[in-house]
Amino acid sequence: MSTRFNVLDHVMVPDHQKMSEEEVEDLLSRYQITLDQLPRIYSDDPAVKSIGAKIGDVIKITRNSQTAGIAESYRHVVKRPKK
Repeated sequence: MSTRFNVLDHVMVPDHQKMSEEEVEDLLSRYQITLDQLPRIYSDDPAVKSIGAKIGDVIKITRNSQTAGIAESYRHVVKRPKK
């Protein structure tokens, strides 16, 4: 018997959303950075897999914060390096 669990339904996992190309361009322009300067997240991460993001996509992560109210962070999806 196989039990499927959506990791995004867990209370400890913040909201993950794949960003559109326009949103990514706006983000990079706003902070005057390149894609390579964003923090990375591996393509085999359970949250990345559950939203269907692919290598090269940018993910917006939204967390509730006691100090900031809502905190947004961004991650560039990359392939996990071989060991």
